[in-house]
Amino acid sequence: MMMATLTKTTISVAELDEMIERGESFLLLDVRNQDEFERWKIEGRNPFETVHIPYFQFIEDEDKSVSRVPKGKQVVVVCAKSGSSEYVADVLRQRGYDAVNLEGGMIAWGNYYRVRRIEAVKDVALYQIIRVARGDLAYAVVSNGEGILIDPTRHTEQYTNLAEREGFKIVAIFDTHAHADHISGGPKLAQELNIPYFMHPYDAIHPIDMLPATIEYEYLKDNFTFQFGNATLKGIHIPGHTLGNMAFLVNDRYLFTGDSIFIVSVARPDLGGRGQEWAPIHYESLYKKLLVLPDETLVFPAHFATASREGRPDGTFYDTLGNIKRNNPREYQSPSKEAFIEFMLSTLPVFPPQYVDIKRVNAGLLVPDEEKAQELELGKNVCALADAY
Repeated sequence: MMMATLTKTTISVAELDEMIERGESFLLLDVRNQDEFERWKIEGRNPFETVHIPYFQFIEDEDKSVSRVPKGKQVVVVCAKSGSSEYVADVLRQRGYDAVNLEGGMIAWGNYYRVRRIEAVKDVALYQIIRVARGDLAYAVVSNGEGILIDPTRHTEQYTNLAEREGFKIVAIFDTHAHADHISGGPKLAQELNIPYFMHPYDAIHPIDMLPATIEYEYLKDNFTFQFGNATLKGIHIPGHTLGNMAFLVNDRYLFTGDSIFIVSVARPDLGGRGQEWAPIHYESLYKKLLVLPDETLVFPAHFATASREGRPDGTFYDTLGNIKRNNPREYQSPSKEAFIEFMLSTLPVFPPQYVDIKRVNAGLLVPDEEKAQELELGKNVCALADAY
């Protein structure tokens, strides 16, 4: 008796990420509305063809819509939650296409994480936890079985699962600053694990509302040190992106810059609503505290803007401080403080209004449900200057 061949009809976000990372040839068909597509789309380190045909056009004129879909390669169909794309993928399969539906749609893509160990780092185990769609980068640094987290996002199971899988105990959590683009998982996870959560007290005041945070935290300050295993973390206070902005230097060679130095461009100074006042402070922090570190220092930022420009072949995001300075002369080789400030303030991208509420969430002043949290975090981060995107 012959067995029927089952045709694959769906693809997971992890499988799609692997296809993009391997540079496979496929067609991404996005069937969301025009405004949704323009606001946020699937991108990756390697290029692939994308076609946008809204779902309603398949309903109104199926033949014409199908004719616009190129043949000859696998088609991955995506919508917001995978309902409309399931219909379109089925239509295409009936017309002879190798079409699959992205499971969970853009919501699933937005919540997908890739975890990589940084092989270049030997004296500690360093894991980069990458929220691919948003460009968010968090870290677990482990020494002698003790691990710290830096800038963890709200999906805290990513970090507890990693600790269980790799056999280390999370002993402390650090946020480089009060984030505006995404909801921190630090306070929640620290409470669950009964461990300290660290942030600078200047960031425990909402910069717009001027209300104090209600979360529990331990104070960070300049030259703060923390020992874990055989490793040492040193805090460097670098106000500018926020007034409580911190960078962390581990073992004097691994610099976690949060939102300050990025691989491409630099962090914006206006998300607290005071760009004109904070830009000069930002300059002082960058040029007198971070850029004076040795060029061989490895820089691990809290975000990337464009994977094709910033991603490494192994799917990670970092570089030496020397390379970053050479590749970003306007940001890190400015001829003067005045030129730097003028460049920054003339290159600011749009201020996302939801960032005000995200800061409220991270201060404990607003408690969103899951639907609201997803709505606040929709799309990529825009924490760098406009030239990064």
